[in-house]
Amino acid sequence: MLVDAHAHMDQYCEDIESALAEIRQMQVLTTAVSMDVESYQCARSLARKEPLITPGFGIHPWNASKYVGSLDQLLPYIAEAPVIGEIGLDYHFVEDASAYPAQREVFDFLLDSASRLGKPVNLHTKGAEREVVDRIAAHAGMSAVVHWYSGPMAEMDRLLDLGAYFTVGVAVLRSSEVDEIARRIPPERILTETDNPGAWSWLTGTPGYPRLLPQVLDRLAQLRAVARDDLVKTIAENHDRLMQATRLKGGNTGSV
Repeated sequence: MLVDAHAHMDQYCEDIESALAEIRQMQVLTTAVSMDVESYQCARSLARKEPLITPGFGIHPWNASKYVGSLDQLLPYIAEAPVIGEIGLDYHFVEDASAYPAQREVFDFLLDSASRLGKPVNLHTKGAEREVVDRIAAHAGMSAVVHWYSGPMAEMDRLLDLGAYFTVGVAVLRSSEVDEIARRIPPERILTETDNPGAWSWLTGTPGYPRLLPQVLDRLAQLRAVARDDLVKTIAENHDRLMQATRLKGGNTGSV
């Protein structure tokens, strides 16, 4: 089994069948994160048809202002989703500081709910790493997956101390800036992702597909000086451990 711990399956639109065919062919355990209610509903629908997909419910920080006044309406989605994500803070791409209070309120609500229900969170941290870490630290025992980390090493170390997992994705194929992070993640905390279709499109102008995962694994194995097959096994075991810990804490990781 391969692992894609962060993909935006709803964004494939008319190309969704091609993406699903690749997931089935390569047997990719895929976490389909969402950015709002509508994208979650799409991910949930896909997961009902394809057991390799786990849907995540989240409100992306870019969309926080749309939901800040009606957070209780999100509770049914939080209750049913196996994973809570993509959630977090963004002070890098969002330059308007007046949007930050809404981001914080939505993020805190989703974190509190995930912690109470024992569900893992899939995190966006761009430019707000210290605040995200402080909030995770306030929820003892929370299972967190940090998506496409690019922040300070000190905050990365704090997240590792809190038990967080880190993903390495398609950026490792295009930028040496992520090499240090790819090497720094302990073996028991590493996961792979694509963040596609948008990530590869952002990097290259061409939408990305699950078939990029083997290239990510090849490059990651090279950077970490490990055998590719061993890395694949390690990542699958990490994913299973993450989800098993959630089951033991009472979170819903079954089909929805």
